[in-house]
Amino acid sequence: LNTHINSGHSEDDDALPKATLTVEPNPVFPGETVTLTCSVESDSSWSYKWYKDRNDNVVSQSVRHTITGDTLTISGSTVNEGPYWCQGKRESRPTSSSISDPVTITVNALPVASVKIVTPQGLLYSGETVSLQCVIPDYTDWTYLWFRDNQHLPSQTSKSITFPITQTGQYRCEGKRRDHPQRSQPSDDVTISVTALPKATLTVEPNPVFPGETVTLTCSVGSDSIWSYQWYKDRNDNVVSQSVRHTITGDTLTISGSTVNEGPYWCQGKRESRPTSSSISDPVTITVNALPVASVSVSPLGLLYSGETVTLKCSVGSDSSWNYQWYKDRNYNVVSQSVRHTITGDTLTIRRAAESDQGRYWCEGNRVSRPTSSQPSDPVSLTVKALPKSTLTVKPNTAYTGETVTLTCSVGSDSIWNYQWYKDRNYNVVSQSVRHTITGDTLTIRRAAESDQGRYWCEGNRVSRPTSSQPSDPVSLTVKDYQPKTTLTSDKENIFTGDSVTLSCTVESSGWKFYWYRHRPDSIPVTTTSGYPYTLSWVNVSDGGQYWCRAGRGDPVYYTLYSDPVQINITERPVAVLILQPNWTQIFRGETVTMRCDIQGGGDPDWDYRWYKNSQLFSPFNTKPEYRISPVYRSNSDSYTCEGVKGNKFSKISEAVKLTVSDQPQPVLSISPQWLNPGDLVTLSCEVDKTSTGWRFSWYRTVPYRAGLPSLSDKSYSLQPISDNVTSEDSYTLIPAGATPTGGYVCRAGRGDPVYHTLYSQPQFLWSGDLQPSVSLTVNPNTTQHFTSKSLSLICEEKGNSTGWRLKRYTETAWPSQCPSTWRSVTESTCTITSLNTWSSGVFWCESGSGEYGNAVNITVNDGDVILESPVHPVTEGNSVTLSCKYRTISSNFKADIYKDGVLIKNETTGEMTIPTVSKSDEGFYKCKSGKGESPESWVTVRVSPVVSPGSSTSVLVGVVVGLVVFGVLLVILLVLLWRYQNSKGSCFNRIFWPPQPQTTNQDPQQDQGSGYTHQQHGDTNIYDTINPSDNNDNDAAGASAAGPSHVTYAQIQLKKLDKKKKEKRNYPQENPVYSEVKTGKATAAAGPVDVTYAEVDLQKKVKAKKKRETATPPKAESVYSLVKPYTAPAAAGPVDVTYAEVDLQKKAIVKKKRERATPPEADSVYSRLKPRSCPGP
Repeated sequence: LNTHINSGHSEDDDALPKATLTVEPNPVFPGETVTLTCSVESDSSWSYKWYKDRNDNVVSQSVRHTITGDTLTISGSTVNEGPYWCQGKRESRPTSSSISDPVTITVNALPVASVKIVTPQGLLYSGETVSLQCVIPDYTDWTYLWFRDNQHLPSQTSKSITFPITQTGQYRCEGKRRDHPQRSQPSDDVTISVTALPKATLTVEPNPVFPGETVTLTCSVGSDSIWSYQWYKDRNDNVVSQSVRHTITGDTLTISGSTVNEGPYWCQGKRESRPTSSSISDPVTITVNALPVASVSVSPLGLLYSGETVTLKCSVGSDSSWNYQWYKDRNYNVVSQSVRHTITGDTLTIRRAAESDQGRYWCEGNRVSRPTSSQPSDPVSLTVKALPKSTLTVKPNTAYTGETVTLTCSVGSDSIWNYQWYKDRNYNVVSQSVRHTITGDTLTIRRAAESDQGRYWCEGNRVSRPTSSQPSDPVSLTVKDYQPKTTLTSDKENIFTGDSVTLSCTVESSGWKFYWYRHRPDSIPVTTTSGYPYTLSWVNVSDGGQYWCRAGRGDPVYYTLYSDPVQINITERPVAVLILQPNWTQIFRGETVTMRCDIQGGGDPDWDYRWYKNSQLFSPFNTKPEYRISPVYRSNSDSYTCEGVKGNKFSKISEAVKLTVSDQPQPVLSISPQWLNPGDLVTLSCEVDKTSTGWRFSWYRTVPYRAGLPSLSDKSYSLQPISDNVTSEDSYTLIPAGATPTGGYVCRAGRGDPVYHTLYSQPQFLWSGDLQPSVSLTVNPNTTQHFTSKSLSLICEEKGNSTGWRLKRYTETAWPSQCPSTWRSVTESTCTITSLNTWSSGVFWCESGSGEYGNAVNITVNDGDVILESPVHPVTEGNSVTLSCKYRTISSNFKADIYKDGVLIKNETTGEMTIPTVSKSDEGFYKCKSGKGESPESWVTVRVSPVVSPGSSTSVLVGVVVGLVVFGVLLVILLVLLWRYQNSKGSCFNRIFWPPQPQTTNQDPQQDQGSGYTHQQHGDTNIYDTINPSDNNDNDAAGASAAGPSHVTYAQIQLKKLDKKKKEKRNYPQENPVYSEVKTGKATAAAGPVDVTYAEVDLQKKVKAKKKRETATPPKAESVYSLVKPYTAPAAAGPVDVTYAEVDLQKKAIVKKKRERATPPEADSVYSRLKPRSCPGP
């Protein structure tokens, strides 16, 4: 082709640029890709045409040929290819290049891998390890791939691999590398197979075996003798080694002394050449069969008795080839031939058995063939017993002449024996006679005589084994020639009903029954006992009297003589009565309690006493009937009983008395009313525990702390007793007289001797809103209600020369205290609260160092949005007062409703209400309500003006006129009564004086006698008129009483205060009737009956509406009472006749500041007492 091309071109053609062909790589290996690149100088404007095999065969695109620009890529070469050449083409001149030089692509063959077995050589056996190597020539940088059964082994990449023989299969390898060639040809497969190990064979001789025999185990592996052997037991890889029982010699293991099944055993061969070990033999278990067991039979069975013959026979199954050995007592003592012991074949015979032959016997078989011996038989116990012994009993023994004596013989419990009787050990057999009877096991001697005395014994005989018994021990029979007598005794002679007494009847010898008699010995027995004691339990009085006894025994009964009598005296059991002193229902800790045990019906006083607490004895012996607990504690609370003890006699236990001990009580003091109006009566009430009684009450007023006076625990106040402060009543009435009795009060109760006191009560306070002359409490702002967070100032303003006042406060949860120190500005007489809180509410007052109290004010601090401003002090009648409703955040006026005592009285658009002229009817609780909220209530107090207004003079005048009329009526009645007494008794009068008593129940009338006086007090106070008519001498009441009988006449008049507010006259007198009733009656005086005359006058009065919110009740009648009553004055020489009149006019009750129901009105009293006295005779 070259020649052809060259001949077709000119000289110009030779000048064409020449194409250059490069091949990469070349040579190549099968399957690799070859890249041919064509270039014409450095010009890139050429395109190229490819040729192959010089036949003008243009190479075009195909599966294996890819043409891209100046590149021809040939993939998957397997054999040499070519030649290839190329030529450049373009449009500009020259339009083609000269053809490149041809290039042939050479394909070299891949290197071939081969697998080599490194170790082991030859056959492969189980348990071995195989090493393979992959060999690839020419190159060393191969990465190796291993395959087993055509499965790639990714974990094996080394040239050599090692694995256990268990991984059999077809193995091959091949190589990979980065450079050419990139891989090798795979190796041929190499087969790895396993050849089974030769198996060991194990033989055992003998098997089975008998205990104690020797076993031989032999191991072999084919016919090869170069093996050594390893022995195993129990399949747990426990290798058997040399021991006492195991001997290993070559291929043999010898086991001696087998007793139980052993194994399994197996063996394995070992050697130095391959294979180094055989497979394990099949396991073999050594079976140990039990030896045949010998057995022993005995004849006769059961107990053996001395002198008898016994035969023991040994056998081992049904085999007769055995010889036998006999043993006794398990100590390997072989029984051999002797005079009494004979061994013949399988039989051992023991003649004339003795107790020494007792023991445990067993046998064993022996022979020449296997097994050579049997197991020993179970042991058989032979018991050789002495002959049973007869037992003789004699009843009675000692006997008395004439009695019947019974002798009984027995041999165990067996009843098949016959008996022989003997007397005096001379083998004199007792036979039947007139007085001697033999029946079965009994010999009966009737009408015993002294000749029957002697030694008796018996013996048993029978047909069965044993045929006779041993003789009984001899028994001596004694017969006495007299009749015995019983002795009767008693453990008590004088007893109480319910007690027990035991009588004892004793007699010589035994076996008697006892007969008991009461009142007469020849009567029918009251009872019969088998023993000598007779106990009478829970006796009654009827069980008393004389008792006898006698004894009897045998059949027919033989009786003793009667005993001497014993006297039993039975009286009623005294009763213990437990008395608790003092007999109060409740006892308090610290008191003294005495328990007294009285024995009622106990006769003489010589008793001792036992005390029980909750049925447990705590004082077993006390000669005094009283048990005192002082002081008593709560631990003493329980049920108590007592009983009397006198020697061995006891009274009945008393009924239980329950003692309950409580903690020391603290009384509760209440004051009514707590806010004082002028003229009010104030009641102090002191309440202790409601279930306790017997108290007397002490009353105290609080004063500033003073050493020496009783004080409260915190020493905030000392306690000054009120005069006559101990009362039996739990209430005390304070009648204001002079200075206002405001202040703190405390009570305490006491009882018993010595006096046991309660704790002091918590102090309670009596306040007054009235201004005092010495001090005045001012409040700024001047209102009772205040908002929280606002400020408040309270000042004690002293007047005149008054000094030393301090500001005090009281709240519902605290005792009186000084102003809290946390308030910003504090002095003793001033408190400035910069920021009020609800707990700032309370009562404030001024108190002096001497205990005087100023006016009090009640301050309420509200955390709501509405309050009612009202004056803190009482408002005087006739003055004006303004009530203002205030809202917390609104300073200007707003609409509000004003309520009084819960009833709407006004709608105010400004929130204020002014009362221009205040009257008593305006007093009450006020509050306001608006859309913003509702204020608390405040009490507005109205005080009567000290100057009587013209409008009220008429009411006063009417009251005076009515009072004079009533007084005139009473005076007439009084004069009639005086005339009556003068006519009936005849006397002259001695003028004495008796001042008024606010509390007649707490004071003796004679305690306040003084000079005669007449006292009148207007308003709410009383009028007293005391007149004492007298004779010519001026002796006191006691003296008059001592001189002889006297007559006392006095009158008490109580006038109801008239309502000053009523200005209208009563137009209908019939609506106000006056009743007068005169009554007479008898009253019992100290010396006898006393005549009583009294009159009752009732005046109706209209009731004014109360300050509280309830509906006014219908008017009640006003009454004037004139009561003539007897009174016996204390007299040393005799009774004193008393006549007096009492007239009561109801007084209107003043409504308290609080909302409780108004208490019944107290009465104003006028007292007039005339005391006539009998003069000496004419």
